[in-house]
Amino acid sequence: MPSGVILYGPPGSGKDTITSELARLRPEFALFERLKAGPGRTTGYRLTTVDHIEELSRAGELLYRNARYDAEYAIDRQGVAALVGTERIPVLHMGQVAGASAVATFPLHWIRVLLWCPLDATESRSVGRGDQDVEARVKVWHETREDLLAHETEPWTLTLRTDQLSPTESANAIIDALAATIPAESRNIRELVA
Repeated sequence: MPSGVILYGPPGSGKDTITSELARLRPEFALFERLKAGPGRTTGYRLTTVDHIEELSRAGELLYRNARYDAEYAIDRQGVAALVGTERIPVLHMGQVAGASAVATFPLHWIRVLLWCPLDATESRSVGRGDQDVEARVKVWHETREDLLAHETEPWTLTLRTDQLSPTESANAIIDALAATIPAESRNIRELVA
């Protein structure tokens, strides 16, 4: 069965960096570019309109849809299928546990990876990459922590502390988990986010 990777974590936890490292190590890994309607970053997205996202939603073509940073985002079935159809391993970036669960219903062998870093790492990484909305990203870090605590029994294949592991170490752990078909299981979330 084809595989996919879900990277869930707060802003600054390394989703972009680890995705780049996965693709460097094994070119079949490919960032899934979510649909986006609204302001802010454009790199890594397929830009569209809210009307188009709504149309796909009505047609049952969305795996997940959410709003954040004054923009609408969506993960469409066809977009995931297109990557799989070219023998790529889609890497999806998620910021909500509900989204990670919704996407996992798409018929792939999913590696569900919880990336975590402390608040000060999110702040310094956000400042370091020149984000104009550092305050909003700090707010989302807190929301992500609460989201995890509200879904403590959610299964994860891996939990990676990106303030303790290099991008290469994190990417290799994901590659190893994919090869070993490690099952997703509940983790000690309270200890992780303490």
